[in-house]
This record gives sequence, C-alpha cells and structure tokens, in this order.
Amino acid sequence: MANQLTLPTLDKLKSSVSPDVDVQAVATSMISLSMTVFWRDMLALTWDFRTFQGTPAVEKFLTDRLPLFTLSSFTLEKDLIKLQRPFPDLAWIQAFFDFETTVGIASGVFRLVPLADGSWKAHTVFTNLEDLKGFPEQNGPRRNHQPSHGRWAAKRARGGQSGLDVAARLKMLGMKSLVVEKNERIGDNWRKRYAALCLHDPVWYDHMPYIPFPPSWPVYTPALKLADWLESYAHSMELDVWTSATVMSVIPGTKGKKWSVLVQRADGRERTFEVNHVVFALGFGSGTAKIPGIPGQDEFKGQILHSSKYNLATDHAGKKVVVIGACTSAHDICADYVEHGVDVTMVQRGPTYVMSTKEGMPRLMTTFCEGGPPTDIADRVNGSYPNGLVKLLHQRLTKEIAEADKELLDGLRRRGFKLTFGEDGSGFLSMVWSKAGGYYLDVGASQMIIDGKIKLKSDGPISRFTQTGLLFEDGSTLDADVVVFATGYADARTAYRALLPESLYNKLYPIWGLDKEGELNSVWREVGGRGKEGEALNGIWSMMGNLALCRFHSKHLALQIKSYEEGVFGTRYQ
Repeated sequence: MANQLTLPTLDKLKSSVSPDVDVQAVATSMISLSMTVFWRDMLALTWDFRTFQGTPAVEKFLTDRLPLFTLSSFTLEKDLIKLQRPFPDLAWIQAFFDFETTVGIASGVFRLVPLADGSWKAHTVFTNLEDLKGFPEQNGPRRNHQPSHGRWAAKRARGGQSGLDVAARLKMLGMKSLVVEKNERIGDNWRKRYAALCLHDPVWYDHMPYIPFPPSWPVYTPALKLADWLESYAHSMELDVWTSATVMSVIPGTKGKKWSVLVQRADGRERTFEVNHVVFALGFGSGTAKIPGIPGQDEFKGQILHSSKYNLATDHAGKKVVVIGACTSAHDICADYVEHGVDVTMVQRGPTYVMSTKEGMPRLMTTFCEGGPPTDIADRVNGSYPNGLVKLLHQRLTKEIAEADKELLDGLRRRGFKLTFGEDGSGFLSMVWSKAGGYYLDVGASQMIIDGKIKLKSDGPISRFTQTGLLFEDGSTLDADVVVFATGYADARTAYRALLPESLYNKLYPIWGLDKEGELNSVWREVGGRGKEGEALNGIWSMMGNLALCRFHSKHLALQIKSYEEGVFGTRYQ
C-alpha cells in the first residue's frame, strides 16, 4: 500500500458540507469512477480479493477487466443513500448499487467526498459478487422441493462455524458436500475447550447464514451454548456430516477428479472420496500448539499444559498456577482460576493491546448493533472499506477508546502490565489481520489484575524451568505446581502439511496476514497463490475466521466452487 495514504478530511479537501445537501441528487449524478482513490473488488470483476489504490492503478484495473465483463442493469438503492460524518472533519455520501456482469449478479458501495468547487468525487468503490447468473441460491421461492442426491462436489474438514457455513452455502447453490468432524459431536471444538470460554463479539455481529440467533440470545455467547447451536444448525440445515471421522490424507486424484481424500471412521473403516474441491475449515487453532522451548521443562516436577488442553479451574484447586501469556486465552483462564479460588500468576512476556468491550465495541461496531441494518447490508458496509483506509480510521478510534478506558489502562500500568496500541496506533484491527492475536477485549479480567487477584509477573524474560517453578533472567523465581502456556498456535499451514504430499509443501501460500494491497493472503480462496506455481493446489481452499467473517465470506468461497463446477469461472486478475 502507498506510503502517502491519508484520510480525506475536509481541511485537506478545502471543502465543507451543508447538512441539508441533497444526497439523492449527488449520488444519482455521480458518473465518473475512473478518478476513484480506492477500488476494492471481491470476485465481481477480478475473481479474487483485490484493492487498487490511486487513480493510475484504478484506471489500469478498469481498462484490463471491463472488456471481459458486460456491465449492465445498474440500479441505485435510493433508500440507502446517506450523508455520514464519522468524525467532525470527515464527511462522505455513502450509496449502494446493484449491477450485472457477463456471469454474475453483483452489488456495490461507493462513497463520495466533497471538493472545493462544490462537486463530489468517488473516494472508495466496492464491488462484490452476490450470485451467478442461472444458478441462484435455492431458498425462499426458489427452494429445492426434491431430496438432495448426486455425487460429492466438495468435502470439508472440521465441523465448526467455518465448515458448517460453507456446507450451508454450497447446499443453497445445489451442491452436495460432506463435513468431516473428528470429534464425537458437532460443536465439540467449542464444547471441549475451557468451560469459562465466552465469545467477546456481540451477538448481532455473529449471526450465521440463513438462521440468525433468536432475539433472546445473550449479547456475549458462552462457548457451550454456541456448541449446541452449531449442532442444531447442522441438523436444521440438513447438512451431511460425519462425526468421529478423521481425514487421513489429501493427495492428487486418480479418477478424473483433482483430489483423493482418505477418511477413517472411529471403527477403523476407511473410505476414499474423489472430489474436485477440498475446503480446509480448521480454524486458527488448526496449527500445532505453540509451546516456547524454555530450557529445563523436563526438570520441572509439576504439570505443564497448553491452553488448548485446559478445561476446568477446579482441576487445579489448592495448587499454585502460572499462566504464560497475556492475551485473550490467558486472561480468560486466569479469571476462571480467580473465580474458583485458585492462586494464579500471569507471566507477560510482551505488550498487549487492551480495550474494554464496554467502550470499544460500540465505537468499533457502529454497523453491527442492536437495531442496526440487516446483516447482509452491514456485511457489505464492513467489507467496502479498504483495510489501508480502515487502519487510518482505527488510529483515531483507538485513541478515543483509550481515552474512555483511561482509568482501566492507568490501573494496569500501575500494576506493571505492558500495553501496546498496535501497529501505527491502529489497535485491535492491525493485530487481528496480521496475526489474529496480541490483544485482550476486556470483560473483567483487567480489573482482577488491577486489584491483584490475578498476580502479574512482567519485569523480565524467563531463563529456565526449575524443579519447583520458573527462574527469570534477573534472578527472581516463581513457584508453580502447574504451568499453562497460553501462547497460541503455529502457522496454520502446518495442518495442510500434515495431509498433503510433501511435494506440495513449498507451493502453499501464506494463509493469514495481509498482502501488499491490504488483503488477506489466501483465506476464502485457494491456498496455492495466484500464479503458475500455485496451480498444483487448485481446488484446495482455506476457510477460517470468526463467526462474522465466516458468514460473509463462506458465500464467496461457495460461489467460486460453484463457478468452477459450472464452467463459468474466469481468470484471477494478476
């Protein structure tokens, strides 16, 4: 992304906006898109996720791609045109539109900013593939009244929200698929985690496709409640699921299909599926549990476990517990210990971004809120902002949230807790996109640290384990009967490498993290990159993210698979 990226403030534009501006007239008269500062496209014109910044890049993109698509049937959604003032010095008119291409039904969002001469200019344009022509989703009046038959079009590993969302999307597109879940029940990936686990995202952000949570649902969903919901979702959507089943290998196919997938059931029986598409829906915890190689672990007389194996605080009643880590899982686990009367110390090795859900969520999730717009509209709004621009907005929001959380953050600093505000001060957002970690959205554990209920050790690196605990480089020690590593997971590609042939390892593209355009590397697409090198992994897909991301992007992934199978997939824009 360009280094000179700035927000389109009224001061920079040398303009002002009258509160009674005729937004309908302005949006309707907007005719030139070539001068747009940002254009973000999700599949509609690129068959990829791309962001183009600057007039030359946008013009080249349009010159290259428009001849391949016959754009028609533009319709402005006039009831959704609004003047927005996210900050006193920022103003734009936001509008939604629909259009068609050669193969697809698409939607878009544009934002116009005022210029000094009184005219308005497109600052951001977002285009998004919604459906394929001739292959609409089979719901509502188009629902399929016949039983589902046919051969498998795709398989997915793991029956969490990501796998179930894609399965539901594929079913609505008339495609048969199988979810393979290694646990005994759907939802066990949440059910078998620590009992105190609770979502830190509000419910109106977390709805799943086709079946939203009921209005009585708690704002922050307990993990056990979510687990049961996932199980009922699979049942209600009539998804094909094998539980107590394990994918043993995924190798190039031999019977006219791209991939041969070996699945083993709990009783040892094996079956091989020949399919064109395999979706790895394994989540952030699919990589190997990451335990730092601290010397002396074999000398320690107590118990060592990773947070993925932690279950109940009462398992360690009467013992001294040390939790290494200072992000979400560490805070949740420490709070659980405190609430059950267990002596616990958090060892913080690096700084953490902290914001309270009370002050942070209302500021970060203005679109996803009680009484807010329908989820499909909110998803389009959320996806329409290029990540580079969102980073600049979040720098401001992070400052606002920190000011509102001043008492909390000052209390943490007094206890010696090390804080960060993320890359370039953009807080939560940059940490999510770069590494999906490094933060804690406070739901109560921070006050426990301030009050000394969660003890804190943050004044130096760990040197080694001793027989009775930990020795630090400054010579201090910390006694422990149990050490819990809340230190996250290795690269998600480790799960792919466990199943794919070794010859394909070096063709795996990074999964998470942002590319130079500010788009995630290969989530919700194929994992082999975009060039010739990646063609060997065509048909191997990545699906992961929180409930909201999975809801929105599961349709993108399903549309790509459907377009391949129907022979209408074009070429990804290089």
